[in-house]
Amino acid sequence: MTQPVLFYGLAIIAAFTVGLSKGGVPMVGVLGVPVLALVISPVAAAALLLPIYIVSDWFGLWAYRKSYDKRNLVILIPAAALGIGVGWAIVAFTSEQPVMTFDLASQGCLPMTRDRLVKILISMVGISYFINALIKRGNVPMKASDVPRGLFWGTLTGFTSFISHSGAPPYQMYTLPQKLPKMVFAGTSTILFAIVNALKLVPYWSLGQFNPGNLRTAALLSPVAMLGAYAGYRTTRIIPEKLFFQIVETALGVVSLKLLVDALWPVAC
Repeated sequence: MTQPVLFYGLAIIAAFTVGLSKGGVPMVGVLGVPVLALVISPVAAAALLLPIYIVSDWFGLWAYRKSYDKRNLVILIPAAALGIGVGWAIVAFTSEQPVMTFDLASQGCLPMTRDRLVKILISMVGISYFINALIKRGNVPMKASDVPRGLFWGTLTGFTSFISHSGAPPYQMYTLPQKLPKMVFAGTSTILFAIVNALKLVPYWSLGQFNPGNLRTAALLSPVAMLGAYAGYRTTRIIPEKLFFQIVETALGVVSLKLLVDALWPVAC
């Protein structure tokens, strides 16, 4: 049984990082599930943190109520909702069986599940963008928001957010080339993922991911997340814009690499 002190210590760290991301610090929130997964299963960690995401979303919605790109939200929100619906249907009506298996000899075997395939796809795209931005030293050609790309990346954002809580890389693949102002970029992402998280409540509930125990724990941790959200907002305001986007691009590369490692790491048969 997990020791309460260790669990709550890691849970406080996870909740604070979730709050930081909702305050606008890019990609920090992705650390939440991996940190908690050190002491509980990743599925349980994701279910526990979702209500905390939603509570801290309220701070982000208030803080960025005047800083967002309306056109991007109009395109991305319906697309993300579609992606969540696709993810819900896949989880509800199919079993998580390997679609292929690689023999890794002494390292065991690696079941290539749908979740792993999604992580590989997203990670490779994110790593490619990061390398391209690094080579061009930030001079990535500017692309305006458009419906076809927005629908594709938005759907992928909703789907990956539902399946593996990794919606940020596809979202950033669409928005980073637009070179939005720092606060507009942070506000647009905060508002979009606040809506995405709210939409995930019903399918998570229907799939039995919530129970009185994890909801009570989430309530206890919510003030920590709100504190993190405030700290994240203040940090975002003072970071120079060029440095801000360098952090975003670097974080995209690091998180994409982590997703790839997670997807390819061998597990016992």
